[in-house]
Amino acid sequence: MNELKSRVETIINDKNATVGFTVIANNLQDTLSVNGTNRSPMQSVYKFPIALAVLAEIDKGKFKLNQKIKITKKELLPDTWSPIREDFPNGGELTIAEIIKYTVAGSDNNGCDILLRLIGGPRTVEAFLIKNDCRNISIKFNEETMHKDWNAQYHNGATSNSLTQLLIKAYRNDISLSKENHAFIWKAMEETTTGQKRLKAQLPENTYVGHKTGTSGTNDKGLSAATNDIGAIKLPNDEVIFISVLVSESKEDSETNEKIIADLSKAVWDYYTTQN
Repeated sequence: MNELKSRVETIINDKNATVGFTVIANNLQDTLSVNGTNRSPMQSVYKFPIALAVLAEIDKGKFKLNQKIKITKKELLPDTWSPIREDFPNGGELTIAEIIKYTVAGSDNNGCDILLRLIGGPRTVEAFLIKNDCRNISIKFNEETMHKDWNAQYHNGATSNSLTQLLIKAYRNDISLSKENHAFIWKAMEETTTGQKRLKAQLPENTYVGHKTGTSGTNDKGLSAATNDIGAIKLPNDEVIFISVLVSESKEDSETNEKIIADLSKAVWDYYTTQN
């Protein structure tokens, strides 16, 4: 994979950022990692394992996917990204399925915190990850806390290696979700509306990409802590590429950060679609 590695290094080496990159492909036979053990803030990428943990609790019989949850206006915090709040400004009743879709596909921060409260907080998610041997992924704080404290995001951290392994376990259903819930989460991942300039940007139209993005703000020193995208990409031959790109501690602008991800995704696509 020297050709691909060289292309990856060309894309990232001149950037004023730390890029954690991992791709596992060719029926899991190929692995390429650059800074793959670097720990980075996940930001909203952590909504993917949170959703998996909620679905696992549903499979235990604690909740139902079509169970309605009452959301109060007070829970819909104003100064945060929230399509739920835009659609239901005074609160309302949504099913757990709807909240997960808002949280994963729409990256809703209020929806994320509602799901965390439902299942007992970050500890439940970490217990789920440990049970399924998903290491080097920590989830300590909810969205509300991260919005109050810049440093909190660093406690919700992971490596590109660990997130790629999580993608594989979830896609192959090694975490043993029910058939219904497994199909549901990957449909939600496919319907992700955020990060259109990242993993999907340079791929052919209608390519299957099930992915989850994450984005921090920029602090007063011009530092962006996280611009991320992780996902499963289906090749024309139906093989699946698992890829995680975490752009952290970046002094580049947001357009450059997103283009790093798009360029890396395209490099991987080109490599595997031109192999004999």
